[in-house]
Amino acid sequence: MAGALPGLTVLGAEVVRLPRVQPGHLFGSGKVEELAARFKAEEIELVLVDGPVSPVQQRNLEKDWGVKLLDRTGLILEIFADRARTREGVLQVELAALSYQRTRLVRAWTHLERQRGGFGFVGGPGETQIEADRRAIDDQVIRLKRQLEKVVKTRELHRAARRKVPFPIVALVGYTNAGKSTLFNRATGADVLAKDMLFATLDPTMRGVTLPSGRKVILSDTVGFISDLPTQLVAAFRATLEEVLEADLVLHVRDIAHPESAEQAADVADILASLGVKGETPMFEVWNKLDLVDATTHEGLLVQAQARENVFAVSALTGEGLDRLLDAVSQTFDEEKTDRLLKLPFTDGRRHAWLHGEGVVTAESQTEEGWEIAVRWTARQEKRYRDL
Repeated sequence: MAGALPGLTVLGAEVVRLPRVQPGHLFGSGKVEELAARFKAEEIELVLVDGPVSPVQQRNLEKDWGVKLLDRTGLILEIFADRARTREGVLQVELAALSYQRTRLVRAWTHLERQRGGFGFVGGPGETQIEADRRAIDDQVIRLKRQLEKVVKTRELHRAARRKVPFPIVALVGYTNAGKSTLFNRATGADVLAKDMLFATLDPTMRGVTLPSGRKVILSDTVGFISDLPTQLVAAFRATLEEVLEADLVLHVRDIAHPESAEQAADVADILASLGVKGETPMFEVWNKLDLVDATTHEGLLVQAQARENVFAVSALTGEGLDRLLDAVSQTFDEEKTDRLLKLPFTDGRRHAWLHGEGVVTAESQTEEGWEIAVRWTARQEKRYRDL
């Protein structure tokens, strides 16, 4: 994950086995001294620990080593702060940072100011020294939550407006850097930020797409997932990831060229389950980055994908396999329609408006009690109606 930090050079990595975690320094005294000498010799300025580090351990290690230290959560927060683009994304990052920092000594708390680029813990132009007590942090949390509530309400209004549009929503999900944004751009002709780096997309982007069959859908690009996502980040980004809950079809994009592709897929499945994405939501598995595998592996993946239901091997970069995928997406929504006669009281204007918004009404009349409405709809639309 260190490669996600632009402008920094990674000088080395080491797996340190811990027979017993030391409460004060994490590592034993001998290891602390050994690493201190190594960091001094190589003039190391930043140390990353891929795991949790307590506030006391962080303070002691930084003092003994003479470096700045980031644990896994701190590093992810720094990357998120650098990648967030929309107002909601920025607020969510700040809220998660506050939750993380509440028990820690605050040095360069640039999450609160956002006045410069770079990383708050690493330093850079405009770096500030802010000593804030918990009361000040709590006041800031309340302020941010109020702002976030307003943004979330606006997003809910947007979602409500989209529900009235008779187009199904297709959500792209997957491990970070799996190629979701590249696939999104290829399918929509959009120019979403697509780079070979972690968390390039932190805010969902939605575009209307006309499939080769002529069917129209709304395609949603979402934030990439990661294993052991810190709890406060799952909570802070839930509103963003709720776009997936609105989806009629989920495309799970996998970097099939990655050596840990299977493990990444398992992590994505776990996070989807924690978000409440249930089994009845149709899901396709998209094996992306065929262009990065050798010829033998390439041929084998194509055979495997074609032999399995709802699995598609593609290259979002070259366009290989996308026709088959988009045809399958279209066919998913070519569902059998059934006729129903509904009776609605005049007080149920919401459902009445929804039915007309979906374009499923074939006939309508009024009685003394309310409306009698004949509809022709799919099972998906009927389920949505029942959930209103």
